Amino acid sequence: MTVAPPVNAPIVTGLYVPGDRPERFDKAVATGAQLVILDLEDAVADAHKASAREAVASWLRARAPGCTVVQVRINAGEPLDLAALAAVDAEFELRVPKVESLSDLDVVARAVPGHPLTALFETALGVEGALALAAHSAVTRLALGESDLASDLGTRAPAAMDYARMRVLFAARAAGLPAPMLSAYPGIRDLDGLRADTERGRDLGWVGRTAIHPSQLSVIADVFRPDAAQLAWAESVLAATGSGGVSTLANGDMVDGAMVGRARSILALAAALPR
Repeated sequence: MTVAPPVNAPIVTGLYVPGDRPERFDKAVATGAQLVILDLEDAVADAHKASAREAVASWLRARAPGCTVVQVRINAGEPLDLAALAAVDAEFELRVPKVESLSDLDVVARAVPGHPLTALFETALGVEGALALAAHSAVTRLALGESDLASDLGTRAPAAMDYARMRVLFAARAAGLPAPMLSAYPGIRDLDGLRADTERGRDLGWVGRTAIHPSQLSVIADVFRPDAAQLAWAESVLAATGSGGVSTLANGDMVDGAMVGRARSILALAAALPR
């Protein structure tokens, strides 16, 4: 059973599920992933789009309220997806792919009002416009689609992906949004590669990652779970700065109010990822 995260806790683990595999929807929730993404886009063949749309809408209507965040990744510019989801009276978010302009978001927000949007950037134009797009009133999260972005750029070199990650991270934080989750890692069996790339993203300031297979979830959680030393540091910083001003920790480090945000973030991650 998934444990409800604290209010405003970071979402660290996400799992994609093909929209035409309804027998997997409940199983995805049962994995304990904090975010489940029902995919109507890349994971579904064109011949199965209509049945996937019906399956997702039916499951959302029947689903009992729970603590797992559920998103539906729609097909860009597909009015049938929007019409089907607009008829669903349930709590869910929308993941909007290939966002490049405010009008891309306006169309979705008008068609399915009241549902938070994740803007998914998958082109150079989207990445370069991320700051303005993050300010849209319906957007609550940002994300990168790195496989599509690599196709648009003609490269998946680490430097190119790091640049995109930094642009999107700064856009999110400047707009008051949470740090984005990393894009899904395509190598299902390459858990060492998953760990290394997730650590790289974590060190750049990203928080959490989506997965395409349940076996990836534990690696993602492990990378972002603070260790004992980090927890001790965070707790000591909060204790030392409680009265304001500059203080000295037991190890001799000087700390002040500028470190409080980082300390609180560490403790929030620990709360979201119980051992």
